Amino acid sequence: MVSLAQSILGAPGAQQRRAIAKAITLLESTRGDHRTQADALLTDLLPHTGTSFRLGISGVPGVGKSTFIEALGLALIAQGHRVAVLAIDPSSSVSGGSILGDKTRMEHLSVHPQAYIRPSPASGTLGGVAAKTREAMLVCEAAGYDIVIVETVGVGQSETAVSGMTDMFVLLQLPNAGDDLQAIKKGVMELADLVVINKADIDPDAATRAQAQITSALRILGQHGRADHAHHDESQWHPQVLQLSALKGQGIDRFWQAVTRFRQLQEANGKLAARRRHQSLDWMWERIESGLRQAFRQHAGVKSLLPQLTKEVEQGRIAASTAARQLLQAMQQK
Repeated sequence: MVSLAQSILGAPGAQQRRAIAKAITLLESTRGDHRTQADALLTDLLPHTGTSFRLGISGVPGVGKSTFIEALGLALIAQGHRVAVLAIDPSSSVSGGSILGDKTRMEHLSVHPQAYIRPSPASGTLGGVAAKTREAMLVCEAAGYDIVIVETVGVGQSETAVSGMTDMFVLLQLPNAGDDLQAIKKGVMELADLVVINKADIDPDAATRAQAQITSALRILGQHGRADHAHHDESQWHPQVLQLSALKGQGIDRFWQAVTRFRQLQEANGKLAARRRHQSLDWMWERIESGLRQAFRQHAGVKSLLPQLTKEVEQGRIAASTAARQLLQAMQQK
């Protein structure tokens, strides 16, 4: 019987796609026995990962992320690449279900044999990023997809989370939204390796103004922010601002040229490898913290105290910090 890992590592085709889908579903499961199987699968796949380029795409709803990703994906496939898209969909705050609309919006890319699109519910995880997105990236890499795109909800802290798991973070902006200063306040602009003004064809003048404003803001952030923003050093990447129209396919080639230049510089100066090493350690600690939270809630002593202490905190009879300390002490007791 062919193992799941062997199917993923096998030749591209329907069997491999089914194996990828099955593997990601296994990774997303919260059952203990599934987690054990998922860990074994990742161990088998790990030697075959790390060769793709991981691209994070974010932006406010309505900026055209799905249209942009589809245009980019089809252009890359035409160049001989295989493209995987991990689209993190918002989960309903009422039902908990995922809207999962990205796959239907990318109607051409989703049916292409050289592309794989996996919509996953955010499920309330930090910043709208699915908890197992990093592991899903490894599965796609092992399957031979050399470009892995992570699309985020584009709200809250999703930008920070995706910047911390990809090689390059791209922020999409609207030409006349007037939110560039607000984005800077959130610290999002400091994370962006590349800013794209999408839908530039709708209002070219507004797009040009937005490009000038954001370029100026990036210079200011470079002077007071990351050291590698120093503009006199040509061996370092300096964040750029581009205009394009994904709907009309204008500017996609120029965008990919910028991405290619970024990758070349980051590989040459060692920053791409360093970024991935740091991300792996961050991932480890994130999983440790998640595991500790789960173990905390499942601890018998904590479960017995939690209802009463929760009630006392809500009624103001005990300080939240005191209750937390008592619960932590209960967990430390055998």
